[in-house]
Amino acid sequence: MPRADRLPILFLDVDGPLIPFGGDRSPVVHVARAGGNPLLERIDPALGPQLAALPCELVWATTWMDEANEVLAPVLGLPELAVVRWPEPSGQEERDVRAGRHWKTRAVVEWAGGRAFAWVDDEITDRDREWVTAHCGERALLRRVDPRRGLTGADLDVLGDWLRRHVSGRTAPRSPS
Repeated sequence: MPRADRLPILFLDVDGPLIPFGGDRSPVVHVARAGGNPLLERIDPALGPQLAALPCELVWATTWMDEANEVLAPVLGLPELAVVRWPEPSGQEERDVRAGRHWKTRAVVEWAGGRAFAWVDDEITDRDREWVTAHCGERALLRRVDPRRGLTGADLDVLGDWLRRHVSGRTAPRSPS
């Protein structure tokens, strides 16, 4: 297995990808185990081992910040993960948003520091993909997740295939989604 600092990064958003917003989802986690927050009932604990099995470094890229480690990681059975620290709002962020990019995009690319990465979020747009491709080329995969369903087996398959190809040194194709 390659050294951890050579593995691609998988940036994880929480609201939408891990906590789906669809109204027809049955509770998966008991409320007491979820810290009393009824939204956390929607987390599928089976995602934790599936994410941990991917050949990557998992990193929280969410406004939950450190709470992701305190509240979500135990439900998912994940260890404490690194957390992207979002910069204070700036003029650059305002320009990015006016250009149709997500306010997280630049920070995720900067956090990756040239390493290959995949980013899972429910708010990724074509503008984000264009900007990231211009700055990172084939070293990045942006995967938009349907917030009504959350992260699915199909999403995990795409991520796993891309990550394995990247770890093995082959260039990964861009995903259309």
